[in-house]
Order: sequence, then C-alpha cells, then structure tokens
Amino acid sequence: MALKKRITYYYDEEVGNYNYGYMHPMKPFRMRMAHSLVSAYGLDKHLNVVRPPRASALEMTRFHADDYVEFLSRVTPELAQHEPEHTSVYLSGEDCPAFDGVFEFCSISAGGSIAGAKRINHGESDVVVNWAGGLHHAKKGAASGFCYINDIVLAILELLRYHQRVMYLDIDVHHGDGVEEAFYTTDRVMSVSFHKFGDFFPGTGHVDDVGVARGRGYAVNVPLRDGIDDASYAGIFEPVMRLVMERFRPGAVVMQCGTDSLSGDRIGCFNLSMQGHAACVAFMKSFNVPLFCLGGGGYTIRNVARTWAYETAVLLGHDLDPVLPYNDYYDFYGPEFRLDVPASNMENMNTREYLAQILERVGEQLRSVPHAPSAQMHEVPRDWPEDSDGEIDDAEMDAAGEAKMTRRQRDARVVPHAEAYDTDTDEFTPIVNPYRHTGTSTRPAARR
Repeated sequence: MALKKRITYYYDEEVGNYNYGYMHPMKPFRMRMAHSLVSAYGLDKHLNVVRPPRASALEMTRFHADDYVEFLSRVTPELAQHEPEHTSVYLSGEDCPAFDGVFEFCSISAGGSIAGAKRINHGESDVVVNWAGGLHHAKKGAASGFCYINDIVLAILELLRYHQRVMYLDIDVHHGDGVEEAFYTTDRVMSVSFHKFGDFFPGTGHVDDVGVARGRGYAVNVPLRDGIDDASYAGIFEPVMRLVMERFRPGAVVMQCGTDSLSGDRIGCFNLSMQGHAACVAFMKSFNVPLFCLGGGGYTIRNVARTWAYETAVLLGHDLDPVLPYNDYYDFYGPEFRLDVPASNMENMNTREYLAQILERVGEQLRSVPHAPSAQMHEVPRDWPEDSDGEIDDAEMDAAGEAKMTRRQRDARVVPHAEAYDTDTDEFTPIVNPYRHTGTSTRPAARR
C-alpha cells in the first residue's frame, strides 16, 4: 500500500478582504469561499493547514525590478489618481487598478508560494496547495492581466535552488506568458501552457514559440480553440504531459490551476467540466513527483470555489458527497446546491484534425529535447533571508557614516539575525501589452 502524501495547504483568511473594484471580474473573495467548502467537507482535518508568511519587498525583488516593487509598496488609489502618468508605467489601467491594500494582497499570495516551495525543498511536503497564488501574467517591471507580483516565478526560483529541473504547467484559459518569459532562455525550467490562442489576451503562446538559446525547446505551447470539452482536452493533455515527464524528468512540478477554462466562466471560452479540469490534477499527481498546485484565473466565483475544493479532495484521494454541505456561503450555490460544474452544449471548435496536428508538432519538439538535460549544480545557498545578508550589510554600511556597524551586526550580539530589509531602486521601463484581460474577447488598449 502506497504511503499517504504529505499535503500542506496555505490559507490566510485576510486574502478575501481585498477588492479590485465593484465591477472588476477578479474577486479575491473566491479564495474564502473555496476554503469554506474545504472546511465544510472536513478536508482541513487531513491537511497541514498553514497561514503563509507575508513576502517582503526584498523577496519580491528576487525577480521583480526594485523600482516596481517600491512603487507597489506605496501606491494607493489616491496616489494613482494624482499621478496618472507615473502610475501608467507600472499598472495597466482597468485590468490592474491601484486598489486599497494591493501590496498586502501580493505579499499574501507570494508569501504562500515562496513558503510552499521551501517546504518541498526541505522534504516536508509531497504536495503543496496555495489557491491564492498562480498570478502568471505579472512581468518583471509591471503588472499585467490582473496580476501584480508573479508568485509562480518566485516559487520556481526557490525550487531551482534545490532541484536541477522544474516543470511549470498552466491549464488556465489564458497563456502563462509571464512565467514563460521569465524562463525563456534556460533549460532548467520547462513551461507547458494549454490555452486559448487567437484574438485573446495576452496574444502570445503560438505553437512555434519554443524558447531561445539554451532554452530552445523548453517552452511548450498548446494553442486551443473555443469550446474544447473534457474528452478533447484529455486527448491532448495526457499524451503531451506524459512525454514532457518522460523527456524532462523534473524534480518538482508547479501547476497553475486557473479555473477560467471551466464551462460558463465570465471571461473564458472553454467547455471543461469540474471533473475534466480536476482530471488534469489527478493525472499530474499520478507521477509521484513533488507537486505544487496554485490558483489563477476564474471569474464565476461559485464555480471557482467548487472546483478548488474538489481538487483539494482529489489531491487527498478523498471522495466527496455531490450534495454540498452547509457552509458560510451556501446561498451562492443555489438553486442546485451541488458540487458540480457541468459542461454545456457549446460547440467544440477543436476538430480532431486540428488537435492531431498540434499534438504532432508538440511531440516533434519534445522528442528533440535531450533526456534529462544536464545542469551544473552548485552548493545550495542558505535559506532566505540569510543569503542576502551581504547585500543588506553593504547598503547599511554606506548609510552608517562613521559608525560602520550594521543592524545585523548589532542584533547578532543579542539574537541571530532573522529579518529582511528593502533595497535601493533602479530605473526600469516595462513594455505595455496592447491587449486587455477583461471581457470574453480581447480588444486593443488605447495607445498612450
């Protein structure tokens, strides 16, 4: 009999307090709804439930530009209104508003993803869940597509400290552009994205986008058309992922489980049922490789909550009663009050010939990738924040004048140093994406 997997589940109840705006489709409240269902089913009794530490600004700058993180740490709706030109450099208008508490929201999301990666690194968990993470569009120096801090990139960077190869899988209806871009030139991360392609945000993810330099062949894009159903999705997902795992042999898998690929999503255009979406999670779990499941898109919030609760049960190997138990948000699930997101009669535009063609092209790409690419491993640095003590000391020594003693050195006389501090900023000008995330189809953004 196989041993039960050790599963850590990150949740901060405050994540549901943040609000992008009344008319904005992104609702952090959905994480609170999902957790309420997890608790109502009693799944929390079988999980190691952990409140994530908040990510510091310094931790965020392991990927993001200093000036962008510094801006996020101080931006408010009032500041954005008074400095629209400065704000537009970092935040993309309607998609990424400067809402109250935006930095704190990002610190919860990123904190859980960084902490979860550390648990996998230290062998403390086989599976980690952070439904507040998965914000895959954020760029190095700017927000994009409802995403401000790319917690996925931060988690993968942490995993790469211990693992030779990490695989990133994205089943959101939108292309995982921010993550792919971050690792486009390396053979240590293979990014795999199944997404709607065409006149749709973010407009990237063509099957021929395969990476460059050492990373050539390690970006895998599976562009799909409207209305794909469970059978068609499984028919291309399973052979692609089986070949990816065979050729790349990752030490850990990070899976973005965006639920805007479900039938009936406010923004998405696929036709997956809850069971079809969760089948992807079950399939990846079957490889017995450390698995980190993150949230992502999903804008019909009752279906988001249902699916993430169900997928938590899938990771545990538990069957759930299809009749929903009473929970804090029971009225949201009427009139059927069932744990189900059924497919509709939407037309599937993905013909067998089209899917066979995509599968053939992706298969050729993966077969050209060497088995288990070599990557020179170095001594593993100390865990965060100690590995940045030198940077902090340099900055404090410069500011200390004649005293020439850092705070870390002073604190070391009493207790070990255990805090991280912000760094100075550099200038960075991001590229503005010409598409909007909002709406079921994209439209060009107004040129500034």
